[in-house]
Amino acid sequence: MLKETRILVVEDDPAVARSLTDALEREAYLVEWRNTAASAVTEARENNPHLVLLDVRLPDGSGFDVCRQMREDGLRMPVIILTVQDDEVDKVVGLEVGADDYLTKPYRLRELLARVRAQLRRAYGSLAATGADVLYAGDLVIDRSRGTVTRRDEDIVLTPTEFRLLVHFAQHPGQVFGRDQLLEAVWGYSADVSDEKTVNVHIRRLREKIERDPAEPELIATVRGLGYKLNN
Repeated sequence: MLKETRILVVEDDPAVARSLTDALEREAYLVEWRNTAASAVTEARENNPHLVLLDVRLPDGSGFDVCRQMREDGLRMPVIILTVQDDEVDKVVGLEVGADDYLTKPYRLRELLARVRAQLRRAYGSLAATGADVLYAGDLVIDRSRGTVTRRDEDIVLTPTEFRLLVHFAQHPGQVFGRDQLLEAVWGYSADVSDEKTVNVHIRRLREKIERDPAEPELIATVRGLGYKLNN
């Protein structure tokens, strides 16, 4: 794991931000706090934190816009969206704009810390720990050590979760994975009904980036009633 892990907390409520900061600092993370969308984007661009905890409701805009802007800027660190209520629309929108995970307020700090550790481990630790550095999925070349995906020298920019998902499929070509299995392997936690919808959104976004025709996917196939597999 990283020696000095920097986490950006984007939260407009000072009390909530302090609680988050204290909990993260007790785990030896270095924390920066920003309370507006504009300052969050600036901090992410200038200092490239290892992970972002991003509240949806901000005084000068939406956390969704912050996440979208970071992805458009090529920033690929994991982003965990913090939603005010158990709103399915918020969750789906967050995933659509490039977030890797979400938590609904009020949340337990223990669960938040577990999700932070899982995202960091998968983004910076376990991907380089075992197996070949270069994998192939159809005509895609996946370089795990560099965190890149290319097709005939054209770069395909994926979020950390999309990258881990593609790596997992490429390590097991032809094997069918249920949504619960993908959650355990890629996200690092057990499934519930809403979490399984997370998999659907990420599969759709990944297909939009790697398939020639996402409506007729050739690489990542749906196996009806069972899950997904990589055709290689």
